[in-house]
Amino acid sequence: MPQPLPPGRRQVHLAVQLPAIHNITLWADPRSKSQIAFESFRHLARTAERGLFDFFFLAEGLRLREHKGEVYDLDVVGRPDNLTQLTALAAVTSRLGLAATVNATFNEPYELARRLATLDHLSGGRAAWNIVTSFDAFTGENFRRGAFLEERDRYSRAAEFLTTARELWDSWADGDVRADAASGEYVRPGVGRFAHRGRHFDISGRFTTPRSPQGHPVIIQSGDSDAGREFAAAEAEVIFSKYNRLDQAREFYRDVKRRLADHGRTPEQLKILPTASVVVADTDEEAKALAAEITRAQVSPRTAIAHLEAVWGRDLSAYDPDGPLPDIDPDGEAQTLKGHSVFRRDRAETARRWRALAEERGLSIRDLVIEVDGAQQTFVGSPQTVADRIDHFVQTDGADGFVLVPHLTPTGLDEFVDRVVPLLQDKGVHRRAYTGTTLRDHLGLAPLEKGQTP
Repeated sequence: MPQPLPPGRRQVHLAVQLPAIHNITLWADPRSKSQIAFESFRHLARTAERGLFDFFFLAEGLRLREHKGEVYDLDVVGRPDNLTQLTALAAVTSRLGLAATVNATFNEPYELARRLATLDHLSGGRAAWNIVTSFDAFTGENFRRGAFLEERDRYSRAAEFLTTARELWDSWADGDVRADAASGEYVRPGVGRFAHRGRHFDISGRFTTPRSPQGHPVIIQSGDSDAGREFAAAEAEVIFSKYNRLDQAREFYRDVKRRLADHGRTPEQLKILPTASVVVADTDEEAKALAAEITRAQVSPRTAIAHLEAVWGRDLSAYDPDGPLPDIDPDGEAQTLKGHSVFRRDRAETARRWRALAEERGLSIRDLVIEVDGAQQTFVGSPQTVADRIDHFVQTDGADGFVLVPHLTPTGLDEFVDRVVPLLQDKGVHRRAYTGTTLRDHLGLAPLEKGQTP
């Protein structure tokens, strides 16, 4: 049974992400280790499980980003296949949820539904799928598809992809192939056929994988557009949010939760988890100084210029990162950074707003990038201060919890688990033990019956 919460209080849900393609990890720090070696994944996952987190999350990168025609070396790391890594982690963890981003544009329902159901089986019901979409020809070149999908169609394909995957997961009756104890003959619990006819998919046959412990993996979504929010309200059980500033987060929270009723769902059926960073030290003052140091390391001079070039579409390497913004206008046609979804449109308007902000506040290029990129650390302070602020964020409808993204791999979560988690437990808002075995249990989501959607 779930542990009772103090009256009027809500559980703080916690997850962790191993940093992937962004400039979060402090590569120059001697404590920063491999992004490929399994030991890095194992250490972070076991730390999260020791902290009784809901799940461990791995993003996906289908193509290395390019900056001015070369591999973008400021944030590129080796990216092993995330479902393969999570399958390995299933063997060295026992309760921690295992979530992977997998693209609904450059995959096919049968193959992906099989891989996700397999992870759910091997982990005993701990799998989750973060659905993302893509339309850009740059990524599509890796799949000999180019820009085969119009941007307006990406969510319609994703919705049909998910519908098709659910049909595959439900095509088996509950139970497994087994030998009858009395007769010794095999009992088959109805290996049903599937057939889907739709705009994006036309497939039929028999699914190879029996119904998994959760029925369906937990569905996660991370889009922020109006279409993305509507898709999440209709289909998702967790939504990743980029809003980790309380005023913006509350607005996002209200908007998405409001949409649920239109789809016959309740607010409890969708958890909203912003990504967040944490800097903990003995005192608030020490933590603030450390956070400033971390932020400046994450947004190096080269990173700041590259970020600005993504908007200006020009080579700005001659400009001083600690000096003023360029006095030239952006080139609206040129693209210096490929494989990045940010700043695809309205770059002239973006540059105008950035100039106004920089002039108003006297910001250099680097300071501006730190400001607009949200590079500031989210929760900074002593363990008690961090615990109080996280709890306040959740109890005042800013979020249902957080996906923490440490700045060190793989030890960046250790201090949070050792020093902050016990204080959240003392407040009664974080579990003292896992009370269920599946990720749905951890998230407080009801089990799915066959044919049921969230």
